[in-house]
Amino acid sequence: MRLTNTLTGQKEELAPRSDAVSLYVCGVTPYDDVHIGHAMSYIIFDVLRRYLEHRGYKVRHVQNFTDIDDKMIARAAQRGVAVAALAQHYVAAYFQDMDALNIQRAHLYPLATEEVPRILELIGQLVHKGYAYPARDGVYFRVQRWPQYGVLSHRTLEGMMAGARVEVDAAKEHPMDFALWKAAKPGEPSWESPWGPGRPGWHIECSAMATKYLGDSIDIHGGGPDLVFPHHENEIAQSEAASGVAPFVRYWVHHGLLQISGEKMSKSLGNMVNVKELRRRFSPDALRLFVLSSHYRSPLTFSEEGLAASERGAERLRHAAQSDVQAGFSRLDVAAYETRFHEALDDDLNTPQALAALFDLAREVNARRAAGEAVNTGAGLLRSLGGVLGLTFQPPA
Repeated sequence: MRLTNTLTGQKEELAPRSDAVSLYVCGVTPYDDVHIGHAMSYIIFDVLRRYLEHRGYKVRHVQNFTDIDDKMIARAAQRGVAVAALAQHYVAAYFQDMDALNIQRAHLYPLATEEVPRILELIGQLVHKGYAYPARDGVYFRVQRWPQYGVLSHRTLEGMMAGARVEVDAAKEHPMDFALWKAAKPGEPSWESPWGPGRPGWHIECSAMATKYLGDSIDIHGGGPDLVFPHHENEIAQSEAASGVAPFVRYWVHHGLLQISGEKMSKSLGNMVNVKELRRRFSPDALRLFVLSSHYRSPLTFSEEGLAASERGAERLRHAAQSDVQAGFSRLDVAAYETRFHEALDDDLNTPQALAALFDLAREVNARRAAGEAVNTGAGLLRSLGGVLGLTFQPPA
């Protein structure tokens, strides 16, 4: 199997370090309901995991929850509830939506608030090695001490600074230094640390969780394109600086943006479409087909028309996947469709081509069924391969 590695920009043959593929996917900040952009991301990585397991790999899948950050604190204050209660509510809502979309649960969902000891350990290593320094408002990573900074986003420090609005902060040695630990503010949740009470920075939590549960060097790390910089760039710097092990990640996998009316879908633009709302009108299979009909690295434009077309496609697959009561001879050769399906997903998880193989198989199954042939073999293969894409073949509820 070949995957496009963001680090190199090239398709690379997947060669796991062991018989188990380690997979870390950045999770949500649970301060609101999940939207179709989240669903897009987790459907893609669900299919990647399903296909790896289909091909005989064991997968160790970890996905975090960022249950403490500025957004969590602000939303909890707005609602008049504790940050922990807000997180608990939206973590439960996340699982409800993702389970409904037939997204397999990760093997582990660590919470940032439960990993503070590991986070402090990692920051301590960075301070001891001179890669990080305490300041009046927390602890920062020295980007100038890490010559490879910018390797993932293919940028230089000078390029990052040029034309960018970087807030001047007298506490920092360099404007691009990023926070590992944030000093406590009145009324905010905080934890004790060698540098005073505070809370983790966003980036350090993923390094702490990934290395704790998957090791200092992991196979695949996934997320959206908006995470390449600074989040994943910072993960590389702090993880490799702390452990002395490189690479932190062997294959960086990022999907395309979800757009609506030509704009990026985001909360700041107020154009989010919640999964709960879509689930009331479309089947899980329709939502999956909508996402998988576009290559994961390409932009995907949300539209009601596109989802309606995907629902019709899901119905065609459901009809073809029905088992026949009668048994008998069939001239249907299913091997060619199975080969096409595997070749498509082996080539950088090309789900549009894999779906094309399934729809062609469904078309032939329906034609032969209409001609009076038994088509259980073809229908069975359709259900099996569709399952690799997470399709349920169930009608809308």
